[in-house]
Amino acid sequence: MEDPYTSEHPARTPGRIVVPVILAGGSGTRLWPLSRRQKPKQFLALGGQRRSLFQQTVLRSAAIARVAPPMIVGSASHRFLIDEQLAEIDHEPDCIVLEPAGRDTAPAVAIAAQQVANRYGPDAMALVMPADHAIDDTEAFVAAVNAAADVAEAGELVTFGIQPTRPETGYGYVRCLPANGRAVRTVDAFVEKPDAEIAENYVADQDTFWNAGMFLFRADRMLEDLEALEPDLMQNARHALIGAEVDGRMLCLDTVAFRGCRSISIDYAVLERTDRIALMPMDAGWDDVGSWTYLDRLPAADDAGNRTQGDVLLQNAQDNIVHSSKRLVALSGVSDLIVVETADAILVAHKQDAQSVKTLVKQLESLGREEAEHLQRVYRPWGFYESIAYGSRFQTKRISVKPGAKLSLQMHHHRAEHWVIVQGTAVVERGGERFMLSENESTFIPIGTTHRLENPGNIPLDLIEVQSGAYLGEDDIVRFDDVYGRSETSEPEAAASGPASPSQTPAAATV
Repeated sequence: MEDPYTSEHPARTPGRIVVPVILAGGSGTRLWPLSRRQKPKQFLALGGQRRSLFQQTVLRSAAIARVAPPMIVGSASHRFLIDEQLAEIDHEPDCIVLEPAGRDTAPAVAIAAQQVANRYGPDAMALVMPADHAIDDTEAFVAAVNAAADVAEAGELVTFGIQPTRPETGYGYVRCLPANGRAVRTVDAFVEKPDAEIAENYVADQDTFWNAGMFLFRADRMLEDLEALEPDLMQNARHALIGAEVDGRMLCLDTVAFRGCRSISIDYAVLERTDRIALMPMDAGWDDVGSWTYLDRLPAADDAGNRTQGDVLLQNAQDNIVHSSKRLVALSGVSDLIVVETADAILVAHKQDAQSVKTLVKQLESLGREEAEHLQRVYRPWGFYESIAYGSRFQTKRISVKPGAKLSLQMHHHRAEHWVIVQGTAVVERGGERFMLSENESTFIPIGTTHRLENPGNIPLDLIEVQSGAYLGEDDIVRFDDVYGRSETSEPEAAASGPASPSQTPAAATV
């Protein structure tokens, strides 16, 4: 694969360099209904934060000594979301590696290690971090990484460990040999999700740590172990990178080769099997944000221990987690509940049952429910849309188009559309016509007519779209041209996979 960045990328830093590799895949189902497959938890701002977990991870990595621009590894279905969130924090990545399917962390690390070696040399170091963890103390995080870099530079694979503060049966643990005076610890064994009694004992054990899922290593060292321990995976990962399509700073991995990689975590593939592994303790306010009870570890909103966000009213309620996105949520005479309201779904669960939200989402997926996939507001490279109302033979949506952006040129066989401009100026293509609309003006798109919408202005273009017809399914779309490189059969704009039904939000094929 030819290197598309040679002329644009800054000169390589002499001496030790650390390349942040941010793993931005994952579905975050335990934080449903706020987290959905098309916008999982790493892209959400939680606990009153202004930035998403992904954005916080990117910004935190910039504080590391002799750091390179970050390398992002994520799902192809999130490519525009990743790009937009990077733009919001004005951060330019080294590259964005797009996976065509989920294959756990080992294939992602294998490809990232190759790319780091190609871009910065085989002795450059990669710092692998999940995009969906929270770290409160950036200074302590940086100090731990800088200390670990000395060890990794000598050839060790370094994992980061957190001293347990509570018994967690959902975490992995790393058991170390007794301390020998060095800051870095020698790993004895990995322990996967112990029972409650063992987890309780680990809290008082100074030699046992939570596995933070973060790793630092020289690229050549990781590649050596992958070649020795997972040769088939390594071969497929290499071919996936060689066959990648380059689109600006995005590397779209070869689908066939990547799907040939077996799905396995880097822990199982390498870290638990290598003989050159060390642990660096880190005390930086780390949390994996693994369920809604994460919010329990943030400051309470009131004297009764309730944590709330949004429009919430409480009466005789204690120790609840309540999140309101739009509507008033009122609780009276209850305790230890998780209540999360979004525009299209409401979750009510006991705190003790927080981990089972994941199985609830699996039920939704098996039923083909839209609520497992999308929030009501769906983001696209040109902006977003959200359903306002729907019923038999109609749907009403709000559409917002970013300045300078345009939708694809498209046509529908079974529905007509009526557009009313609320804010901004629109350039409309309709059949053979091309004309402009301003605020309070409208146009009608008959069934079977090609059409496109563009925002030529400097402010967002907002409009109301009313769809009408016998069939509003997403597959009623023919796409002729798209500035974002999506083909007629590529990523659909709307969420539903078929015709609307009373139990499922109707399709909204806005492209």
